[in-house]
Amino acid sequence: MSTPSKTIAVGADDAAFELKGKIIAYLKSRGIPVEDYGVNQPDPSVLYPDVALTVAQAVAAGKHDRGILMCGTGIGMAITANKVPGIRAAVCHDPYSAERSRKSNDCQIMTMGGRVVGEELAKSLVDIWLASDYQGGRSAPKVDRMKEIDSQFHKV
Repeated sequence: MSTPSKTIAVGADDAAFELKGKIIAYLKSRGIPVEDYGVNQPDPSVLYPDVALTVAQAVAAGKHDRGILMCGTGIGMAITANKVPGIRAAVCHDPYSAERSRKSNDCQIMTMGGRVVGEELAKSLVDIWLASDYQGGRSAPKVDRMKEIDSQFHKV
């Protein structure tokens, strides 16, 4: 597994805080530094877009190499994180999408659904995602085009 040089930002809402705790413990057991952006208890007053925004901004600013976000499905977190200029976030619920989100799309943030994936699958997806690096190649023009489109709407 390639180990990021900085911390991994991790955040969740009340639908996935239990999975988040398990993923944080797993990452720490592997010696990977983590910064927890909450939530740590069932608190429906904390809205997942706010957690996603905070994590995505921290990753975009270079505070973290990568981020992992979790909500009920992972979809809302991905949609919100992708609003932050320069961020590419992908829902990863299977090994192939976890790998390709990094190798083909250079995603800095993976999202998962606490109501969709179990603990062991989530750990496996995190391992695959962290072990995968952007390959460029045939994907480079596509990622470059995504960046161009991003800069059209977000003056980065």
